Amino acid sequence: MLPTWLMRLYVTLIAVVSLASLAYVYLAPLPGLQQTRDGVPYFTPRVAHPETGEPLELGELIRHFRGD
Repeated sequence: MLPTWLMRLYVTLIAVVSLASLAYVYLAPLPGLQQTRDGVPYFTPRVAHPETGEPLELGELIRHFRGD
């Protein structure tokens, strides 16, 4: 009886800690998870190249104008 109760308590505690950790990371993400090193937010749509009109990633456009 006692081992079954302890196992259920252990599993419940692990589930609560896991869900709380995931909620914390989702609701209060670290600054490094919100944008790249260049300040470009993740999941930005592609932008049009100023001269050719072809779609480019925003980070690539920033590197081009920065001279990298």
